[in-house]
Amino acid sequence: MALGTGPVPGPELLVEIDREGEVALHEQLERTLRAGIRAGRFAAGMRLPSTRALAAQLGISRGVVTEAYGQLAAEGYLTARQGAPARVARTARAQEPRPAASSILPSFAYHFHPGLPDIAGFPRERWLRSVRAALRELPLGALAYGDPRGAPALRDALAAYLGRVRGAAPNPEHTMIVTGFMQGFSLCCRALRRRGVERIALEDPGWQVHRMIADQAGLEIVPIPVDREGLCVEALAATDVAAVLVTAAHHFPTGAVLSGARRAALIEWAQARERLIVEDDFDSEYRYDRVGVGALQGLAPERVLHIGSASKRLAPGMRLGWLLMPSWLTWELTGAKALEDGGSEVIGQLALCDFIASGELDRHVRRMRLRYQSRRHALIEALDRWLPFARPSASAAGLFELVTLPEQIDEGALMREAARRGVGVEGLSWHRLTSRGPPGVLLGFANLAPPAIEQGVRLLGDAAKMSAR
Repeated sequence: MALGTGPVPGPELLVEIDREGEVALHEQLERTLRAGIRAGRFAAGMRLPSTRALAAQLGISRGVVTEAYGQLAAEGYLTARQGAPARVARTARAQEPRPAASSILPSFAYHFHPGLPDIAGFPRERWLRSVRAALRELPLGALAYGDPRGAPALRDALAAYLGRVRGAAPNPEHTMIVTGFMQGFSLCCRALRRRGVERIALEDPGWQVHRMIADQAGLEIVPIPVDREGLCVEALAATDVAAVLVTAAHHFPTGAVLSGARRAALIEWAQARERLIVEDDFDSEYRYDRVGVGALQGLAPERVLHIGSASKRLAPGMRLGWLLMPSWLTWELTGAKALEDGGSEVIGQLALCDFIASGELDRHVRRMRLRYQSRRHALIEALDRWLPFARPSASAAGLFELVTLPEQIDEGALMREAARRGVGVEGLSWHRLTSRGPPGVLLGFANLAPPAIEQGVRLLGDAAKMSAR
């Protein structure tokens, strides 16, 4: 390592050069000078040593210094003219210390997030095997700009999988890979708006993100009530909307399943005047009391846009989802996806393809179904001990439980008191449009071990005592 501190024409520079390091000498010099300018150690207008003098000081070739000065001049940090000394550019200013990146997401010791699967249960080793298999067998052309609908192999694998486990009727030519439900629904809403559709019906109550996406696309929202049989199709038929979104297999947030009679009525409503049903199929494979309810899309593929994802099956951070599109919407949505991001990243797609084809997704869902059933049982028992006045929804499905509370509980105050105790919960009021009813909270149990569920519910009970009106 050479350390330059000796006398040279011009100012002294404390510069370290590591001759044994892997970084090229000119790049080491560039980094040091750039950092010094940013930190304010080398002030604007300051004259630097000549290339010859600094090379002699550091015991390196003059060409290394010339290359470093030239690069910094190209970046705007130095000014260098023929026959004149290099100087720190007047536009270069000392920068404030860079803060560490932060997260805007809240952090709780006990977070009952209703949409979060067991992150610790993500099958890392099995997924790594699928990633390796995808890379090993990756065709060279797969790394080029590809079909914006997604990797054909994954679309084929999904068609077989969803036909088998969801009773869907997929056509790989009308299947598209997206980054998750939100992108898929956003593309759909914008496509509807371009077609002149002005209003869309949403479930009430329903996931607040549904209405945020529809609103951002410029669609007016028409709330449709939900009861024990799911969406009230009679109320929908009384409107003039051309599209509706439903969570038919497991309504969010009440847990209701759209009844057989209403399924038939909804399909008839869509077919009578060529309307669109958007099916949010978010956690339908996690039922604990019976076989999962099949997808609406299997009944009317030309009237239903089915949206699913790996978020609840595996992990939301994977950002992998899919659309089963009616043929008449396929190319419009494909074009929109192509313009939005050119298509989802391909290595994750091919890893998921291998994960499905090898049977690992089936095995993972079976393991998680048993685990979630046990955790739901732990939640019900903890509620009975610490919140005996609360009423669970008794929906033996999904990753969350809707818990309704007595009228005297102030829902907002309860959430604030819970947060002060390190407990994160979502209020039922967040997901209401115009509907009214008792206060409630959504308690996700999938990502919490039974001891954490017990402690979190105990603290929630303490918060409830402090939030009575």
